[in-house]
Amino acid sequence: MFYVSDIYNTPPEEYETPLQKQTYQILEKLRIPFERVKTDEAIGMEDCIAINRKLDMEMVKTLFLCNRQKTAFYLFITTGGKPFCSRAFSNALGVSRVSFAPEKLMETMLGTKIGAATIFSAILDKQNEVQIVLDKEVVNSEWYGCSDGITTSYMKIKTEYITDTFLKSVKHIPAIIEV
Repeated sequence: MFYVSDIYNTPPEEYETPLQKQTYQILEKLRIPFERVKTDEAIGMEDCIAINRKLDMEMVKTLFLCNRQKTAFYLFITTGGKPFCSRAFSNALGVSRVSFAPEKLMETMLGTKIGAATIFSAILDKQNEVQIVLDKEVVNSEWYGCSDGITTSYMKIKTEYITDTFLKSVKHIPAIIEV
């Protein structure tokens, strides 16, 4: 049985990564309320079913993508149940075909490992090297569920706080697409 803790409205007592710590610091600074749970390691969307149930929302799917030359990078956030289609993404954004970025780049650019990709990596992207791309369905959802930067801690935040407050504070203007 997949472990999901009780719901907390406070940051963890100890942080596992610098990104996780910075995530809670910026949420506090911006006065963004959240709910969070500790879990067993969740890597795929099927692991998120129990998390979704506990937090009463749907976890987003966050994909780190790049072009063939590895010169253009995208953090694509879509709904958890939607399959990824590179052609549809590329056409909607008007860019050349993309694929999944290498794991090593994910660690260095986003500060996370596979399974923990999160919009909060925008905190680390001071040069705007990664384009944030939001699926319109995510933007239209009341709640935004995501990792806090590790694979054993997930949170629920009002989507408007992500789009209207957080992204503006880290100077990232997202592209919004329909796929």
